[in-house]
Amino acid sequence: MQCTHTYINCRADQNMQVCLSSYLLVIKVFNEDGSSQAVEVPSDIMAHDVCQLFILKNHCVNDNTWTLIEHLPHIGVERIVEDHESVIQLQSTWGMDTDSRLYFRKNYAKYEFFKNPSFFPEHMVSSSSETNGSLSHSQLIQNFLNTSMCPEIHGYLHAREQGRKTWKKCYFVLRRSGLYFSTKGTSKEPRHLQFVAEFGESNVYVLLSGRKMYGAPTNFGFCIKLHKSGGTRDLKLLCAEDEQSRKCWVTVIRLFKYGIQLYQNYKIPQQRRGSLTSLNSSPMRSISENSLVAMDFSGHKGRVIENPTEALTVAAEEGLAWRRRSCHRLNAYGSPTTSQSTTPCQAIHRMQLWFHHRLSRDEAQKLIEQQGLVDGMFLLRDSQSNLKSFVLSLCHCQKIRHFQIVPLGEDGELYYSLDEGHTKFTDLIQLVEFYQLNKGVLPCKLKHHCARITL
Repeated sequence: MQCTHTYINCRADQNMQVCLSSYLLVIKVFNEDGSSQAVEVPSDIMAHDVCQLFILKNHCVNDNTWTLIEHLPHIGVERIVEDHESVIQLQSTWGMDTDSRLYFRKNYAKYEFFKNPSFFPEHMVSSSSETNGSLSHSQLIQNFLNTSMCPEIHGYLHAREQGRKTWKKCYFVLRRSGLYFSTKGTSKEPRHLQFVAEFGESNVYVLLSGRKMYGAPTNFGFCIKLHKSGGTRDLKLLCAEDEQSRKCWVTVIRLFKYGIQLYQNYKIPQQRRGSLTSLNSSPMRSISENSLVAMDFSGHKGRVIENPTEALTVAAEEGLAWRRRSCHRLNAYGSPTTSQSTTPCQAIHRMQLWFHHRLSRDEAQKLIEQQGLVDGMFLLRDSQSNLKSFVLSLCHCQKIRHFQIVPLGEDGELYYSLDEGHTKFTDLIQLVEFYQLNKGVLPCKLKHHCARITL
């Protein structure tokens, strides 16, 4: 991109931050494939506005899942940049000699805690207002957002001892005032609680390679880092036993730090989309659409299909016939083109956002983890063990499972199945559409596809 303004390094020292409101600054945002794009932005731009800019520039679907990720490779951590955060102010905290980056990425887990009733494990949560049994999910969220309430998270974590390479398992308590660990078993008495960190001048990050860089006992590490701290010396390194526990600790720290602002970040885009939908729809259009009927023109005369089941069957058959016809388009001489005659109909899956060509198993796992370990997150990819097969990679209960999709020949036709032929599909698009509506042999329905874009 050709810039008409002077390139101003956003990693400015505090002493250099003078009246930046009158400037346009250039920021660089990266994608997972290493591509990047530099754009001019106002000095007071927020993370949400940067996301909207890249959504428009790259023609992405605006589904409130795109986010900016702060990636600090020199200490092996990253975190979600909240929608209301100032991007320029964030970058001013980076060291000049680091390769710190902003990534534009989907993350379905960003606001999952507002929607998923089972997000917070019951055994980890307690509240001062709790009188009759456990709180409902909505009550719990209200308690976290209400600064007058005092909910807390508690449980065992591994902590790296300050100035050492050893880790120690302790009982931790997370409150609005900060994070503490107990010096005596699971006691929460004030005299037994030792202060670890507060969140006013710090952020919570996820460890990317905790075992390799810090000798962490599990893969579910996170840390608390001061805004102005650039190295590993001042990091508060912690490690959970599983992904659900880690997500709970990290999310509640975000809630305690930002409170009602997080809920506003979650709701405002939905309200905007709702108002746009109401503006773009008219009563006449609704009446017209409701009056549409299914028609059958296969005979000499057209007829109205009144049976809903028959209408659905005809629609499915018509869609299937269209796919078959699209695979046998004729060239100027009235015969199939060379490329299409050698490429089977099933190759149309390559144009789908959920399909990732030449993606390895490890790369698939990493991509799903990056975009949020929520139930129903999926992608399809080529099989590495069988060149003619494909693999469905699916997330369920914070774990990623891989299902082989096998090609089957029957009466000269090629079909695909992932349940040993009990359910067969003519192409992968049909397979995905089926499992989006039906769980079948899978642990859950397909809900959110992993997508990658090139900036």
